[in-house]
Parts: sequence; C-alpha cells; structure tokens
Amino acid sequence: MSGSLFDVAWHISSKSDSNGGSCVEAGPVLDGSARVAVRDSKDRAAATLVYPADGWTAFVDGVKGGDFAPINP
Repeated sequence: MSGSLFDVAWHISSKSDSNGGSCVEAGPVLDGSARVAVRDSKDRAAATLVYPADGWTAFVDGVKGGDFAPINP
C-alpha cells in the first residue's frame, strides 16, 4: 500500500454512503501482529491509528452494546 509502513486488508464501514459521508475504514494489519488499523476513508493520507486486535474487538462490542450512546443534554 502506498505511503504506509504496513499492508492492511481495508474494509469500509457498511454505514458509508456513496457520496463520501462520514466514514471510517478498518482492517487487520497483514504482518501477523494481530493489530487492527483504522483511518478516515475521506482522507486516506491522514494518520492511521493502530490498535491491538483485542482492544479493537472490545471497542466494537461496546459500540454494538450501546456503551457509547449519545448523551442528551
């Protein structure tokens, strides 16, 4: 992958629209390290965040479980 220190099997969010709406891409780092990379799909040249796979799984489970629901003022 151009401009990166590692290869990633990127997957774009199913919530992304075809008009470039707010979205992220995530995928496993393909170096056997069990890490997951995350980036802004609208600005792929910007910083890529890399997390341990278990940390990413815990975050996704928390989102699915409503742990990060919006707080209404």
